[in-house]
Amino acid sequence: MLKIYNTYTNQKEQFKPIEPNKVRMYVCGMTVYDLCHLGHARVLVVFDMVTRYFKTQGYDVTYVRNVTDIDDKIIARANENGEDFNALTERFIQAMHEDAAALGVLPPDEEPRATASMDDIINMIVTLIEKGFAYAASNGDVYYDVSKFETYGKLSGKKTEDLRAGERVAVDKNKNDPLDFVLWKAAKPNEPFWDSPWGKGRPGWHIECSAMSTCCLGNTFDIHGGGQDLQFPHHENEIAQSEAATGEKFVNLWMHNGFVRIDDEKMSKSLGNFFTIREILEKYRAEDVRYFILASHYRSPLNYADTMLDSAGAALSRLYTALRDTNATEMNDDSKEYVQRFEAAMNEDFNTAEAVSVLFDLANSINKLKTSDAEKASALAATLKHLGNILGLLEDNPENYLKSGGSENTLSDAEIDSFIQQRMQAKADKNWGEADRIRDALKTQGIELEDKGAKTSWRRA
Repeated sequence: MLKIYNTYTNQKEQFKPIEPNKVRMYVCGMTVYDLCHLGHARVLVVFDMVTRYFKTQGYDVTYVRNVTDIDDKIIARANENGEDFNALTERFIQAMHEDAAALGVLPPDEEPRATASMDDIINMIVTLIEKGFAYAASNGDVYYDVSKFETYGKLSGKKTEDLRAGERVAVDKNKNDPLDFVLWKAAKPNEPFWDSPWGKGRPGWHIECSAMSTCCLGNTFDIHGGGQDLQFPHHENEIAQSEAATGEKFVNLWMHNGFVRIDDEKMSKSLGNFFTIREILEKYRAEDVRYFILASHYRSPLNYADTMLDSAGAALSRLYTALRDTNATEMNDDSKEYVQRFEAAMNEDFNTAEAVSVLFDLANSINKLKTSDAEKASALAATLKHLGNILGLLEDNPENYLKSGGSENTLSDAEIDSFIQQRMQAKADKNWGEADRIRDALKTQGIELEDKGAKTSWRRA
């Protein structure tokens, strides 16, 4: 029985799909004006994990992740670069897809773009005006009337009276209420625009997701996800817009992943601790980054530090070392206990941290059985690989993983093999000092040797 923490109710709930054996899930994607950063990586990997697990449990999943390709930041960056905004967004959409693929993230089933959804966006705004939930201002903007939506603030736990009293609410004479938010922005000089009943302009950010999600998944769908930073105001405003427009419940269950911190500080460009996915992948293997993200529960804060990524690489090396020299073919009855424990962890709000611990118990059992019961070790290796694959891990060949990851200045595979041959000869000649010297020299180069009888294997540390 799968339980998921619902941010809307602040409790774990048994997952009950609207349609039997089907999951419809929408996740807020990227605003494509720059390269994706570590916070984006967490969203990509977390909801890829969720999708993979649902599929292994027999669900037919429709996963929609949008692209925000028109926005104030996009326009500002395009003007700064002196380029057309479409060229800018196409470049960063391509980069996003490359980064996602590197992290082992499977493509969503649908990836709607705001600029391709303009008719749906405008139609939803028209409906909101007709129903009395929105109004056109004299400056050509259209605003949502927050006072008309009685349950505004339910998702975030915020009260409208407190928000109104807050100093952060800027006074805008075009609004009926400081809390009202924009649905349609009148065009400014040298900005992209679309024709609408209110004149030339472009949509606000919040209405884009309401229109794209309901058009792709229906008025009510199972899961809406995204980063914790989107809970307010973005997701709060999505609920207000969508439920006012359709008259139906918008989403059954809300999932939010936790914040990312860098060395226990908030990640931000002003602090100089802002890392893109590409910058991180220059130093670490993509699978190490994916493991690092999944080794923590998705709702907990994720603290990035070089030591944490180093530990992730060491942990994966242990798992791949267990798979090394096994004939991972089919699981057998010995696998049941591990599968049950893994699924029990995942069914408890996708507790990947606990699920990963099951992988290490498997690895320990495999290592103990390699010399005494190769057949049982191989069956457990098949289980380890199967369960790892559910998380998008252990999809590489063990030899490929263990021998990869060195910097450009480290020894080549051929050079390492040559040193190992020299060491084997030294041992044959009973020149133990030379054999130890070669081992130590390789270790200083980040190469770990493992002797098993007459055979020596190696991996990059």
